[in-house]
Amino acid sequence: MVKVRLNKYLSECGLASRRKAEEFILEGRIAVNGNVVIDLATQVDPEKDDVTFDGSKLNREKKVYFLMNKPRGVVTTTKDEKNRTNVTDLINTKFKIFPVGRLDYNTTGTLILTNDGEFANFLLHPKNSFPRKYLVELDKPLSQEDRFKLSSGIYLDKRKSVFTEIKYPKTNDYKKVFVTTVEGRNHFVKRMFSSLGYMVKKLHRQSFADVNVNNIMPGEYRVMNEKEIKSLSNINKSKKSKVK
Repeated sequence: MVKVRLNKYLSECGLASRRKAEEFILEGRIAVNGNVVIDLATQVDPEKDDVTFDGSKLNREKKVYFLMNKPRGVVTTTKDEKNRTNVTDLINTKFKIFPVGRLDYNTTGTLILTNDGEFANFLLHPKNSFPRKYLVELDKPLSQEDRFKLSSGIYLDKRKSVFTEIKYPKTNDYKKVFVTTVEGRNHFVKRMFSSLGYMVKKLHRQSFADVNVNNIMPGEYRVMNEKEIKSLSNINKSKKSKVK
């Protein structure tokens, strides 16, 4: 068996994305054949080496993918120090899954959960620029001037940040607005509006990577079908071919 990087193997076991797996390695939580390793360049033989996380043995497992319409009042994590309900509590599965990215406690909408670290890493990597579409309810109408600013770019974290698309609903209720972004930074949508003096009262993610929860009730979920997974994989291949 060809050896693979340890962080890649950890993600294939469904532990976490490669990036998060590296954090676990540096924290000294991973052992190979009984020896703790903190070298990110470590390689393992999946057929021969014994790899553990906090003392528990890891094995490659079947990959599963769930699509949830996240409800309000649920945390997007696998554990919560305040013992609040988390998104994985809502899914009946024997596999150890985790959310792909985060939605705030009271933010609703499209959320993918999986045990496929490679898949999660691909969806979240900034270079892949997957669109996130939101319906936002503000405390006051969004002015045309501020709409232009948000579309042309404002600075957050010393970086120029934009909504790639902004639309008003057909009802002409300018307190409600549809926005699209490829950003995955924490609280990005709320911070964009807050920087111009608006408070986000409600936030719903309509879709992520062109996958939506239009037919899924809040708090409900379904297994993602093979066609959806393949579609995202084809997007990956398309992006690579454009880079070449």
